[in-house]
Amino acid sequence: MTKLERDFSRRSVLKAGGALVVSVGMPISLDTVLGINAALAQGAKPPLTPDQLSSYIAVNADGTVSAFFGKMDMGQGLFVAIGQMVADELDVPFKAVRVIMGDTATSVNQGGASGSTGVQMGGKQMRAAAAEARRVLVEMAAEKLSLPADQLTVTDGIVHAKNDATKKASYAELIGGRYFNVQLEWNKQIGNLLYAPGKAKPKDAKDYKIVGKPIAREDIAPKAYAQEDFCTDVKVPGMVHGRVIRPAIAGAVPTKVDESSIKDIPGAKVVWDKGFLGVVADKEWDASKAAEKLQVQWSEVAPPFPDQNALYDHIRRAPVRKREVDKNETGNVNEAFATPARVIEAEYEWPFQSHACMGPACAVVEIKDGKVTCWTGSQKPHFVRNGIAGTLGIPAENVHVIWVVGPGSYGRSDADDGAMDAAVLAKAVGKPVRVQYTRAQATGWDPKGPASIHRARAAIDIRGNVGAYEFVSKGFSRIDVNTNGGAPWDTLAGQVRGVELKSGDGFGWPAESYHFNNKRLAWETIAPLLDRASPLRSAHLRDPVGPQIHFASESFIDELAAALNLDPIEFRLRHIKEPRDIAVIKAAAEKAGWQSRHGLRVAAVAAPRPDRQ
Repeated sequence: MTKLERDFSRRSVLKAGGALVVSVGMPISLDTVLGINAALAQGAKPPLTPDQLSSYIAVNADGTVSAFFGKMDMGQGLFVAIGQMVADELDVPFKAVRVIMGDTATSVNQGGASGSTGVQMGGKQMRAAAAEARRVLVEMAAEKLSLPADQLTVTDGIVHAKNDATKKASYAELIGGRYFNVQLEWNKQIGNLLYAPGKAKPKDAKDYKIVGKPIAREDIAPKAYAQEDFCTDVKVPGMVHGRVIRPAIAGAVPTKVDESSIKDIPGAKVVWDKGFLGVVADKEWDASKAAEKLQVQWSEVAPPFPDQNALYDHIRRAPVRKREVDKNETGNVNEAFATPARVIEAEYEWPFQSHACMGPACAVVEIKDGKVTCWTGSQKPHFVRNGIAGTLGIPAENVHVIWVVGPGSYGRSDADDGAMDAAVLAKAVGKPVRVQYTRAQATGWDPKGPASIHRARAAIDIRGNVGAYEFVSKGFSRIDVNTNGGAPWDTLAGQVRGVELKSGDGFGWPAESYHFNNKRLAWETIAPLLDRASPLRSAHLRDPVGPQIHFASESFIDELAAALNLDPIEFRLRHIKEPRDIAVIKAAAEKAGWQSRHGLRVAAVAAPRPDRQ
């Protein structure tokens, strides 16, 4: 029951078996439960807020457990991992837990799939919530059974006396089909850092029976055998199909549109709002034909980008917009470089990179009675909700975003832009709109991992020791547009419609722990090549700027070792103090069968065999 569940509202889940949906108040006692049952109308529940236990955990009428998770599984197995944690803390079978994720109507914003924090932070919260739910249920059972709570234990969702298993009460009896109404100690953070524990202390790892066990992922087979709908399969009654039209030269805007050029295509309509241009039609193929056939006159602009061969020279020459130095700088780097016996330097280049998911973005938006519903493959549906609200100028509570499995995600993809485009089109035509990007649009116009150069240098003293080390990255900001589509200025739909720009500056330095007496790590950002509606809008690509930074920094460490005629492993261990990092390096060397060497290794060339000349 841990596979994707998206067709359940909170009410329908909890009303399974016809149970009344009511709140459970504090203090936890059976009399309180019965009193609230009589007092509250059907459907009453605590608000969906981070400080309410009901926002995370519910026990259904049949005793199964619903875990409402504000992140989503982008292939890393969170359905299983979160289900295991909740099951272990609640002492219920793993199969009794249904993890419901990525729906803004059923979960609070825990940051989406972001920073590999699904288990580390999101799981931490679900673990705490499940532990608190168990505490509350045990106290309710203590009241019902007239026994002290410390004399009770739980087995497979049954609370019973430790010394007499006949004295028992099931979770379903205690609260099945009703909501918890328990306040949590919320840290007032939204997103990845959200943490709202209760009074209960989660179990020690040694007491886990389910966490860590190999459990098959039930979400794999439906994907592999085409038994599950993807975002591209979502259909809504009355839905039309949309296509967005981008200029051939970035920065151009439409100045004249001949709507009559597509009058022969059934149901085709043009939506033109400042720099935003799109078409809709009743059939997808007709929308595609209309986008190709529509005659558009674009403003004349000069191509804004340098030749690829000149990109890195541009980065080198461009004025620095912002510079930041690691606060852990040690010694006096400038002084150490003043009189070295030798300086070793290197520079590394990294290109722009498309996120290039397995398929282009798709989204469906329906607007009905002032309420918006969006189906999207975005990894951050709560932020998509905020982005749509800002784009359409409506309250966020009027927007419901539902995550549906898409073509993958490796950072800020084109999914958020697709959702905003669908919202603009849906509002304009008054019908539900499905937007499907083409492969060329997705790769051409998605946010890009920033291009950069990385300069490293080391001062070597007369004894051959590293006296100073400096590593500086310079490139386009990784937050020229933010890591999510939570604001109109971070999406193409907002930028082409003229919203005020709010570009950010950020890059990063190596996440390493090499110790040198004089050490400086820094980054510098430069202005974007095109500030508005650019196909080279830069954002994070998976581990935010980690690949390019660590490719450069670790390559330079190898070059230092070679220049000093030292084995690369030996050199690293000389300059690392942290025991955990030392253990990782040694373990990696052992697993790789590392053969110690000094200086550069020249590959042996086998002499040609006479019979093969």
